[in-house]
Amino acid sequence: MKRVITYGTFDLLHYGHINLLKRARALGDYLIVGLSTDEFNWQQKHKKCYFDYEKRKQLLEAIRYVDLVIPEENWEQKRSDVHEYHVDTFVMGDDWKGKFDFLRDEGVEVVYLPRTPEISTTQIKRDLGE
Repeated sequence: MKRVITYGTFDLLHYGHINLLKRARALGDYLIVGLSTDEFNWQQKHKKCYFDYEKRKQLLEAIRYVDLVIPEENWEQKRSDVHEYHVDTFVMGDDWKGKFDFLRDEGVEVVYLPRTPEISTTQIKRDLGE
């Protein structure tokens, strides 16, 4: 079984998120999503979420491409997660290109997928006047 992992906040879930999850899942047999906790979002990413962690987790768990949702509590845990969950492929959007190449040293394939160009949570918030 080929295991794939990706990470994100997944607030204001939209079709760009679904596209990413679908393409990530297509790279393997089992998709793990590291979902940023509220504390991590606020304290380290400096992001305010509309939905709290539990609600965002419920939304992700309802998506057929997602097999497991785990909490992302800090930047450093990715290295230990790929070992703990026996990950074969690490996937992120191409806006992170090069940032996680160090995981190749852990024996993991690193893939950066193109973002869905016309949609982002930041753009949604901007359009809504936030």
